[in-house]
Amino acid sequence: MQMIVNLFTLSSLYCLICCGYVLIYRSSRVLNLAHGEFMAIGGYFLFTVAMGLFSHPIPSFLVACIFSLAMGFLVYFFLMKFMAGESVFAAILVTIALGILLRGLMPLIWTSQLWHPLQHLTMANASHQLMEGAVISTFGIMKIVSAVLLYLTLFFCLKFTRWGLRMLAVGEKPLLASQRGVALHKYYALSWGIGAFSAGLAGMIQACDSGLEPGMFVIGLAAFPVVLVGGLDSLVGVIPGAFIVASAQIITIHFISPQASEAAPFAVLLLMLLIRPWGLFGTKEELERV
Repeated sequence: MQMIVNLFTLSSLYCLICCGYVLIYRSSRVLNLAHGEFMAIGGYFLFTVAMGLFSHPIPSFLVACIFSLAMGFLVYFFLMKFMAGESVFAAILVTIALGILLRGLMPLIWTSQLWHPLQHLTMANASHQLMEGAVISTFGIMKIVSAVLLYLTLFFCLKFTRWGLRMLAVGEKPLLASQRGVALHKYYALSWGIGAFSAGLAGMIQACDSGLEPGMFVIGLAAFPVVLVGGLDSLVGVIPGAFIVASAQIITIHFISPQASEAAPFAVLLLMLLIRPWGLFGTKEELERV
């Protein structure tokens, strides 16, 4: 039973991270390899706000989420906007460079010390007993609830709202969308903002659950196979992809060793590339584009 609980919490964390990967790719056709750093920065935003502005969790999370959203907009308007029309490979290299830069700035600003944001928030990460002796933490529950709410919101907005439909349109047919009067850069920036928000929220919850350090970006790197397993352009595919990768990690932890679990996501990725390179719900065209 405990393995099932761990599976759901880890899968939910991966879903929170990877919906940003997919959303940015679907709209701007850029694979953001700095997404793990966005996640870690989100955790540091929460820590900074909790330490200097608010001690109550609700305003702290709200302000930190706004900072993460703003970070996505700033990265697009001051960096990625200038990559419009350039090759996909060049844009990916820019995100790699951005990730390296953020990775270097984090210990300079916040040091390499392990921080615990909950020390500055008026709440505790209590353990909750479930059936058959299984235990889940408060922020483990938050991972599941946040992932469900985020996905329901994204699916509804992308399907039934004007801005959501336009965001999909600028990703699929940018020339036609621009001819129809759609402001491309506005929706590209929106996708980067939402992507940074989802990654930042995952980082905030994970920081409260297990602590905060610059090495947290590795979780975002481990989540990258989820996107390719589910399909690079498919939000729906993220959910089964997250369960497959999380299952591989948890089984490896229990039956082999915790150290080997770090390689499990990439073993699953290699297997998927051999069987179905475009992922479970992806398309061949998107694989050829990349």
